[in-house]
Amino acid sequence: MVDPHPDLPASAQRVHEALSRQGLDSRLVELPVAARTSQQAADALGVEVGRIAKSLVFRAVTSSSAVLVIAAGDRRVDERRVAAALGEPIERATPEFVRAHTGFAIGGVAPVGHPQSLATFVDASLRRFDQVWAAGGTPHCVFPIAPADLVIASGGREIEIG
Repeated sequence: MVDPHPDLPASAQRVHEALSRQGLDSRLVELPVAARTSQQAADALGVEVGRIAKSLVFRAVTSSSAVLVIAAGDRRVDERRVAAALGEPIERATPEFVRAHTGFAIGGVAPVGHPQSLATFVDASLRRFDQVWAAGGTPHCVFPIAPADLVIASGGREIEIG
């Protein structure tokens, strides 16, 4: 099989492969600037910040497992709501914890392509858009995806996060 993205970094290749396994269009876009925040990504793409599906990783306090929250770029995550949906308290994760559990560095955490499955919650407000943009494994790579496909691809559960 010919690799359609031969110049992408290995972490972005992993995202491409995860999306392809799901049968989804995996058109990764390499940005000319780093987009470590939702606003930077929105500015680089020329879209409203709500269309950025940011992947935030938390640590479950009791089990020490990783929890992925995919939120609209214009929304704040109410950690109490996520904790209630998970069934245990959560806290912010360290950069080392994020990399160890997702295989990605903060600023480029993708919603797919992790070494193991994660408890994942997807912001229901993303449904107000026909297409959103998610991190593609590096701060320079993103990909477009329909919110319904994002829920399926990530294996997440939709909740109200804010």
